[in-house]
Amino acid sequence: MNQTVLVVASTAIAIFMVITMNFMRMKSSKKPVTAKKIILPPLFMSSGLLMFLIPLFRVGIIEILEAVLIGALFSIFLIKTSKFTIEDDDIYLVPSKAFIIIILILFIIRLILKRILETQIDVGQTSGMFYILALSMIFTWRIAMLIKYNQLKKQIEQKNT
Repeated sequence: MNQTVLVVASTAIAIFMVITMNFMRMKSSKKPVTAKKIILPPLFMSSGLLMFLIPLFRVGIIEILEAVLIGALFSIFLIKTSKFTIEDDDIYLVPSKAFIIIILILFIIRLILKRILETQIDVGQTSGMFYILALSMIFTWRIAMLIKYNQLKKQIEQKNT
């Protein structure tokens, strides 16, 4: 497959994901949060691991560890901008203006890193690494959200007893 087509396609998919993520977050802030709504998105995203059945996308253990570490570090910014509030015994995600800025900055950093790595690593492996980075970032972020959610849920239960 043509290398340029792969680069353009993976960048277009990443842009689509950033836009979709922002719209989903804005929409979700209008409805109460549930544990299910926190857990399901990364589980659905994990189906992308099937890409590693194709040899083009496979990466070594060092690359996996690097991607997971960077993803976990990037998640810190998302965790810091994810705040909840309690309204009428329901928990809501508080929209953050910084969230979209952070997502865009992380996206730009991702594009720069991807361009640098593509000169040293095959484009398929680079795509695999950045999928692992995104997945580990989202899993870490969502685990932190679930912990915060459960703490607020306990507060509500204690208040009502």
